[in-house]
Amino acid sequence: MAAWDVNDQEFRSVLQLSGNRRYGYFVKRASSHGELWGLRGAGGWVVAADDEAVPHLPVWPHPRFAEACATGPWTAEQPGAIDIDEWVEGWLPINRDGMRVAVFQTPEDQGVSVGTERLKRDLEDELSQFEL
Repeated sequence: MAAWDVNDQEFRSVLQLSGNRRYGYFVKRASSHGELWGLRGAGGWVVAADDEAVPHLPVWPHPRFAEACATGPWTAEQPGAIDIDEWVEGWLPINRDGMRVAVFQTPEDQGVSVGTERLKRDLEDELSQFEL
């Protein structure tokens, strides 16, 4: 599935939203488009650590937002799509490893740190609106 078009105005506006509003945008967009995005390179998917050294898997609703964060140690990483159903059923059980999810980082913000159960519940609630 190809990502929707994010024009420059939307891109700039969304990056200025608070973390909680970006989280809501992420849940709605990822659910309605059936995919989310991470950064990936030769070593696999990137993982970040917060100030307490807790590992986080960063995700975004669109490759353009992920690409904006491909700086510093992630300069060589490229956006990679993840199917939403595969994410909810296969990826979100990563919490057994103590991993959290960094939802919608920006170049200036670490994103919203959420547990996998909350993210799974929020995505499933949103996805249920698309079922017949």
